Amino acid sequence: MAKKRVAVLISGRGSNMAALIEAAKAPDYPAEIVLVLSNKADAGGLDTARANGIETAVVDHKAFGGDRAAFDRAMHDVLLAHKIDLVCLAGFMRLVTPEFVGLWSERMLNIHPALLPALKGLDTHRRAIEAHAAIHGATVHFVVPEMDAGPIIIQGAVAVRNDDSESALAARVLTVEHRIYPEALRLVAEGRVTVVDGRCLIDGKPVPDAGTLMPPA
Repeated sequence: MAKKRVAVLISGRGSNMAALIEAAKAPDYPAEIVLVLSNKADAGGLDTARANGIETAVVDHKAFGGDRAAFDRAMHDVLLAHKIDLVCLAGFMRLVTPEFVGLWSERMLNIHPALLPALKGLDTHRRAIEAHAAIHGATVHFVVPEMDAGPIIIQGAVAVRNDDSESALAARVLTVEHRIYPEALRLVAEGRVTVVDGRCLIDGKPVPDAGTLMPPA
């Protein structure tokens, strides 16, 4: 089976993008990263992509003023030109329009630094500490028009320590992100993920509830 052609969308350094690139170097990985697209020409992740021989593109959102639909159409045209099968958002700091989401329905993945559906939005690590959460983590999900609300593909957990700082917790969660994002892309690229009634099934089985996740000791 031909490998799925993947575009990664970034706005910054793209550490999750780098994790996907590394995973895709394995001969048996079912996807290849063929394009890294950014809305910022100075995004550090573009250099990482070029260093790995991956084509890059920039669609500067500022050039479109406040016309989000026109910006999304320009991105879509670039993705079509590169014959992209799947899109991975990796620190892409733009909200895409429902129309764009519809064009890539169940083909666009995002990673969020929290155990969804808890802690949608920003500042998740600080909020987890303030809430005295016992566990925290990361979620890979399909993108839907509502932010951080798409069907969950995979999650990974870490324990929240009594003495945790926001940066220390963020660093441990980032390690989880780098592990689960390549695994989620693998599952989707292999055709093992189906969406039924708004929930993902992996090989026909429901994704485990976040409350059942056990962080590593």
